[in-house]
Formats: sequence, structure tokens, C-alpha cells
Amino acid sequence: MSAASHLSRGGARRNWRGYALIGGVLLVTALVIGAPVAAVFVQALSQGLGFALKSLADPDTRAAIWLSITVAVIVVPINTVFGIAAAWAIAKFRFPGRKLLLAIVELPFSVSPIVAGISYLFVYGGQGLFGPFLEAHDLKIMFALPGIILATTFVTAPFVARELIPLMQLQGNGDEEVAATLGAHGWQTFFRVTLPNIRWGLLYGVVLCNARVLGEFGAVSIVSGNIRGETNTLPLHVELLYHDYNAAGAFAAAAVLTLVALVTLFVKTILERVTGSAGALHGS
Repeated sequence: MSAASHLSRGGARRNWRGYALIGGVLLVTALVIGAPVAAVFVQALSQGLGFALKSLADPDTRAAIWLSITVAVIVVPINTVFGIAAAWAIAKFRFPGRKLLLAIVELPFSVSPIVAGISYLFVYGGQGLFGPFLEAHDLKIMFALPGIILATTFVTAPFVARELIPLMQLQGNGDEEVAATLGAHGWQTFFRVTLPNIRWGLLYGVVLCNARVLGEFGAVSIVSGNIRGETNTLPLHVELLYHDYNAAGAFAAAAVLTLVALVTLFVKTILERVTGSAGALHGS
């Protein structure tokens, strides 16, 4: 057997294995991810587009949508500011407790959202640590908007920071040091040097944070009280509709969340390409 024939057969075997692996991955992806996503839209339109739109126009559904948007409008800026500050401190400075701060930033990734919600009840609930004080001053946190904001903020806190920390560490302190030697003070350095350098990573983190805020269920289900039309966010409302045997309405609401997820993935892909192109240009 010639060497060329041997190499040809070896290449054919490798190609076959590669095609088999790709085919297996595509099959699993279609069954595990593609089929459920498609089912959401099929079920949402099972009684026609008119019924789906009517379901979304229901007062309770609209209240759930607006509550989710309200929470996102409040929580995303909070976590953006926190993420920038935490990433800046961890990546640009060396200080005692730096590793502890990094561990705290990543803690919400390790804690179940249900556990986070229950913890807030033990702190701010009627029988919690600050419960008597809050009740005495007629302040309501649990089973109201403030509790939803607190729980959602905790769950989504790491998203912006986790995107910015490795980016800032990779960039180093060189640009900031040059700006300082030219007489720029702290805020000037941040707005004119640091922020432009991290803008795409920051936007990437904000997009992911926003999607997570809109889709959060576990922690919010504990602290919201599930009050129809008042403290039900859209994910909670989907469950409520499903338990009411309104499957088409539940899937219509779920389709909104699915569209948000798909748009997030689309924007994420674009940002990855832009970030990669910017990194290549910067490296060259």
C-alpha cells in the first residue's frame, strides 16, 4: 500500500469521525434547545395570532411586563455602576482583601436564587432581622417592588463585573499611567481613557445582565408574594397562567421572554465580532 493511499484513508477516517461528532452535537442541540424554543412559539400561536396578542394585552400581563421593565430599568444601571467599580478596583489596584472582594463578586453565581430569596426574607421579612424596625416605620420591602429589586440585583450583580475584570487585567495600567503623567486626574482618566477602552465589554455585560434581570424567577418568586397584577414579573406570570390552564396565554407571555433571549444572543454575537475586530486592530 502506498503512503499516499494510507494518508488518504487516514484522512477519510478523521473526516468521518468529525462529521459524526458534528452530527451528534447538532442532533443534541436540536432536541435539547431547538425543539423547546420552537415549541414556545408553536404553542403561543396555537389559537392564532389574534388570541396571542389579546393575551398580551390582558391587564395582568401588561402589568407583569411593565413591572419586569421597571425592575430592569433600576437594576441594570445599579449593577453597571457596581460592575465597573468592582472591576476597576480588582483589575487596576492591589490591596488587602482583593481576592475576598473577587470572591464576593462571584458569590451570586454559586448561590441558588431560591436560597438568596429566602435569605432576604430572614433579613427584611416581617419576622426577619430588620422586620420589626421596618414595620414600626411603615416600610415595606418584602412582597413589594423594593424586595424584587434587591433580590434581582443580588442574582445579577456579577454579570458586568465578570466581563470587565479580565478585559481590564489584559489591558493593564499603561494607558492610565500615561494619562496621569500628562496631568489627568482620576475622573478624567476614567472617562477619557478607561471607559473608551472597555466600552464594548461593558455593553456586552449590560446586555447579558438585562436578559438575566428580565428572566429571573427563583429569587423573585420568594420575595414578591406572587400578587397578581402587582408583584408578578413576567416569568412569574407565565407560571400563573399555566397553572390557570391558560396554556396559550402562558406561552404567548413566554414567547416575549424567548424573543428577548434570542435578541440578546444576536446582540451578543455582534458584540463578540466587534470586540474581536477591535482587539485584532489594537494588537496589530
